[in-house]
Amino acid sequence: MISSSPASRRVLLLFLVLSYSALAQQPAPQPPLSIPSTGFAGLDQYRASRIAIFTDDYGQLARYRDANAKLSTPAADENRVVFFGDSITDGWHLDESFPGKPYINRGIGGQTTPQMLVRFRQDVIDLHPKVVMILAGTNDIAGNTGPMRLEDIEANYASLSELARASHIRVVFSSVLPVHNYTERSKDFFAQRPPEKILALNRWLKAYCEAHGSIYLDYFSAMVDDKGYMNKDLAEDGLHPNAAGHKIMAPLADAAIAKALAAGRN
Repeated sequence: MISSSPASRRVLLLFLVLSYSALAQQPAPQPPLSIPSTGFAGLDQYRASRIAIFTDDYGQLARYRDANAKLSTPAADENRVVFFGDSITDGWHLDESFPGKPYINRGIGGQTTPQMLVRFRQDVIDLHPKVVMILAGTNDIAGNTGPMRLEDIEANYASLSELARASHIRVVFSSVLPVHNYTERSKDFFAQRPPEKILALNRWLKAYCEAHGSIYLDYFSAMVDDKGYMNKDLAEDGLHPNAAGHKIMAPLADAAIAKALAAGRN
């Protein structure tokens, strides 16, 4: 039986107060992290798999940090070019398409233009190229890092261009590539990237380049079929060019680089 003496009641009251205080200081349980569905299971899984990257290294600066540190400053007569973009660039073996040329690949699969802005200084400006080849935007349309308005993508294009020009780097903007839905693997990629949005971004890019003295590299027209889709033979998954696709892209890229270098000497 509990004593009802004043001293006992004071001890009990003190115990209750201390217990309540300890409980109050414990962190509240956190709800499980959830990502809004995009309506595409594959894209949802991709976004969920990138949570650690989105929170710890949004621009993925760690990807090329060591490789950049090993690069020497380009010689005065070296026409260094950085190919900057997403998986379409990341998967391109530049040494095979452009043997012996000082072309540097700084593509990262899955990236969007806001991520590219984060790493543009490290992966482009600090490498001191004469030309940067920017191929970006398809993942913005798809919503890899969240919904994106066309005007927001365009603003990021402009920011990349302004940063490059401020550092005396010539800019080549590559068109967004077409996408097809002719294979089972391609259907989600195609559905996430409406052709009308690709066309709208390419119109904007071409006009921007004309207005600001940059080079517009039109891969789209060379790779599109009569339906307005990616030629089936150029990309098995509808989005990423295969060897045949790169065979078409390489001379177009070389011609654009030559034009940019010539403009830089004027």
